[in-house]
Amino acid sequence: MEAVPAIEVRGVWFAYGGVTVLEDVHLTVRQGEFWGLVGPNGGGKSTLLKLILGLLRPARGRIRVLGMPPERARLQVGYVPQFAGFRRDFPILVRAVVAMGRLGRGPLIGPWRGRDRAAVEAAMREAEVEGLAERPIGSLSGGQLQRVLVARALATEPRILLLDEPTANIDQRGERDIFDVLRRLAERMTILVVSHDIAFISQYVQRVACLNRTLLCHATDALTPESLERLYGAPVRAIAHRH
Repeated sequence: MEAVPAIEVRGVWFAYGGVTVLEDVHLTVRQGEFWGLVGPNGGGKSTLLKLILGLLRPARGRIRVLGMPPERARLQVGYVPQFAGFRRDFPILVRAVVAMGRLGRGPLIGPWRGRDRAAVEAAMREAEVEGLAERPIGSLSGGQLQRVLVARALATEPRILLLDEPTANIDQRGERDIFDVLRRLAERMTILVVSHDIAFISQYVQRVACLNRTLLCHATDALTPESLERLYGAPVRAIAHRH
């Protein structure tokens, strides 16, 4: 029997204040797959992630995460936002930021359990930030901070990892470092990452979901200038990244 899909979106519609953002969206992500989600600004990418996380509810349609309603599957899903939800000058060390991923899993009061500490250490190793553990977050580069946020999500010990433009506003080296980490993580979990850099992510992901209110899915080798022009509504020039 085939395993239940990691993410299943069926006929989903969503609107903000009467303005339709998502229109009859269908998406099936199988367990263990690595997907990219691309599309123009305002096309509904972040909204779709919030629906999968259960932070929003569709006006019509159905979403299941690991066969469950999103609200019941939250502890199985790690999330990396586009921007850090705290001030960069806040006096907190990297290890403490990563440990935030254990909130809701560890004790509400008292010291962390051995399991929680082990999960934090493992998450920092996987995100390659263990050498930054005692650094204040204000001293980090943009790429380092994003890898710390990946580690925070990994500390939840998720089966699914959702990332909303994790490489926005960082340089190409930082972008490659993060996607190299994601490629290794994809060997043991399901990943859905939002990105604007179609040519770059095509080197890493297995499939691409193109979202602009409605959604089209492609294997990475099926992306053509014509399909991208239909998505963005204007000619798109793919830029090759060489390092």
